[in-house]
Amino acid sequence: MTYRSGLVWLQDDIRLDDNALVEKATAECQQLLFVYCVNPKWFQPNRYGLRSMGAARWRFRAAALTDLKQQLRQLGQDLLVVYQSPLQAIPELITRCGIEVIYSSQHAGFYEQSYARLLRQRYPFIQHQQLTTATLWEAAQLPFGLNDLPDTFSKFRRQIEKQDLRGQIPAPVPAPRQLPPLPASANALFAERKHALPPIEAPAHEYFQGGSRAAEQHVTDYFTSGAAHTYKETRNALDDWPASTKFSPWLADGSLSVRRLHQQLLQYEAAHGSNESTYWIFFELLWREYFHWYAQRHGQRLYAFAGIKRQRPQTSFYGSRWQQWCSGTTAHPIVNACMNQLNAIGYMSNRGRQLVASCFVHELQLDWRYGAAFFEQQLIDYDVASNWGNWQYLAGVGADPRGHRRFDLDKQTRQYDAKHEFIERWHGNVSTPTDWVDAADWPISE
Repeated sequence: MTYRSGLVWLQDDIRLDDNALVEKATAECQQLLFVYCVNPKWFQPNRYGLRSMGAARWRFRAAALTDLKQQLRQLGQDLLVVYQSPLQAIPELITRCGIEVIYSSQHAGFYEQSYARLLRQRYPFIQHQQLTTATLWEAAQLPFGLNDLPDTFSKFRRQIEKQDLRGQIPAPVPAPRQLPPLPASANALFAERKHALPPIEAPAHEYFQGGSRAAEQHVTDYFTSGAAHTYKETRNALDDWPASTKFSPWLADGSLSVRRLHQQLLQYEAAHGSNESTYWIFFELLWREYFHWYAQRHGQRLYAFAGIKRQRPQTSFYGSRWQQWCSGTTAHPIVNACMNQLNAIGYMSNRGRQLVASCFVHELQLDWRYGAAFFEQQLIDYDVASNWGNWQYLAGVGADPRGHRRFDLDKQTRQYDAKHEFIERWHGNVSTPTDWVDAADWPISE
């Protein structure tokens, strides 16, 4: 099938390498428009009084968009970045550019999917092609239907390994060397939207540079360093750059293809041998994979207070505790240090995330959804499926077979920060009384 004009609607797939949308659109279209919608809702208060897109995450995302724009221009193309909801922007583009087909990714998020669903309903006269860009496997390759997704990760992993599906991961497709041109009518669109984007307020980070070229360099540096061979022993470090892979920020916005990353891991194992640590990198890619399909399986229940188990936790809302956790001033220095690190750079170790989430739902007895929403705002590697799925897991309303997992914060401090170096570096010893306001946020007298 050949189309005169097509639209590639990018979301969490900001790359040319191993992008099924780009590959298919290039083969089928005479003219092509690449668009990315920066939704104004991301920067407005949500139901939790937070923003979906915090300053550090927006800095990282904006850098990825700039990088892709530069790569497209080298191929005689461009990226149209619009400060509008997809439901506002895409209808206008359909009309002005004569779009006959829209290529988009099968997003894990329920609300992101709702945009695509509404566009299909409103524009049935054009073609809508949704493809997989964020997972190791296509849905049809899984040894079960989506409605039969195993209820725990362990069951999921056993079925994947029983079927030896690692050997069936599709090979990544290289970036195109040429692309169809822009529709002639698109030139005016670029001029109109030249400066209409939110400002970048967070400072640049030394290591976390957005974009697919930075992702490629990071992957190369990591595997060249040999750190993969000791990953399982070092991955729980709280604040050591080479201790963990740090692939997640680029995987989250799609600057890095998970299939390309897996291919790099296989090449490393072929050259240097495999061991428990290199397997553990694949294990964690499987964990990410599971939550992607988990999000698609459960839809809106990913955000439900009672989770997928439909069991409401016993929590309340304590304004002072919520503020202390967000600002890193709780009674727990290890938690404070982790939160201060998150607020400063938009990143926190996996071990740190488990500790602060455990504190949130157990010591502070707060509604886990507020913690998940704060992570969504702050983390540069926010991924809708992994974030909300993992918070459900820690809150005891998700896929954890043990339920309501709790960490001993003092024991964890002795194990992972015995000398308090991390706590001191990130000023974790600052605290305030546990409850300095009552439920109505009126100060409690001393």
